[in-house]
Amino acid sequence: MATRLGRGTIGAAVRKGRPSSSEQEGTGLGPGSTRHVATATTQVKILVPGHQSMVTLLGQRDSFLKQIEKAFAADVLVRGNEITITGRPDVTEQVGRVFEELLELLEQGLELSDESVGQTIAMVSGAETGAGAEGAPRPSEVLGDNLLSARGKKIAPKTFGQKRYVDAIRRSTVTFAIGPAGTGKTYLAVAVAVRALQERQVSRLILTRPAVEAGERLGFLPGTLYEKIDPYMRPLYDALYEMTGPDTLPRLMERGVVEVAPLAFMRGRTLNDAFIILDEAQNTTPEQMKMFLTRLGFGSKAVINGDATQIDLQGGASGLGVVEDILNDIEGISFVHLGGKDVVRHKIVQEIVEAYGRFGQQHLAVDD
Repeated sequence: MATRLGRGTIGAAVRKGRPSSSEQEGTGLGPGSTRHVATATTQVKILVPGHQSMVTLLGQRDSFLKQIEKAFAADVLVRGNEITITGRPDVTEQVGRVFEELLELLEQGLELSDESVGQTIAMVSGAETGAGAEGAPRPSEVLGDNLLSARGKKIAPKTFGQKRYVDAIRRSTVTFAIGPAGTGKTYLAVAVAVRALQERQVSRLILTRPAVEAGERLGFLPGTLYEKIDPYMRPLYDALYEMTGPDTLPRLMERGVVEVAPLAFMRGRTLNDAFIILDEAQNTTPEQMKMFLTRLGFGSKAVINGDATQIDLQGGASGLGVVEDILNDIEGISFVHLGGKDVVRHKIVQEIVEAYGRFGQQHLAVDD
């Protein structure tokens, strides 16, 4: 872990030019006067442990260092294994915390990337859920929570919201995740489920979703039954394929250890010792939601996820829309709400989600 060598005041900022009317009031200073603002500048020094490579920490050609400097209004000087950060006290504190979190990730054996550095910066500097917020985990606790190592790739939550989601799945019998596309609702649930299967916490994995686009009436589509339902199950197949591999998944499905099926196929069953994931739950009716939840047997765990803003039902209420009001007080059931800050796709996707959210709130306020 990094060692902080201390902090000290090294100067004050001077702002020149015409002060604003609020600055002139009561000061006796006229236009064109010079005003001194007592804004202290401080230094924070961090000593990097000798066993850590500075190139690994700072990136090839200082790419990670440049990413940090771009994100914060501070000067960062590196000499040997000592990092000196100069700037406003609040900014130097944040930059120092970024380096400490990155070093902690390296101590855990994780390899830094542009993505993980960017996520660390976002979590440390986030105004609403920053690393210093009460009860919030450290960025290294989020990014270092290795859910699964699949085909040489480590899968972990990438935001505070995703960490809360994963922790809720671990401690709860039934977990609901409600949020927009790109927040990892399905992907993380599948990762936790595959890990539980590998560790023999459950004996089978069942993934289901409503084939609402075909109205659950698939007879008019060409091909066999599985060829008809395949397009609706494809996102679940993709996640499983990535985490289990092209050779393992067919064997698991052939043995019935892994099952991917439309929601309608769940009716009348009792699912014991299973990890069950209901995807696209916003497209269930209240009756279908009740049917699914009452399939849960002994030793089983269920995750239900959906996006309440993308309902494809033709009339009627969404089962996901009313379930929180019905089940919120039952012990062992958790509800996790994810938002734009939890989108981990291209940055523009996060901005699109947040823009639609603002648009919806404005129109709701007008309607009210």
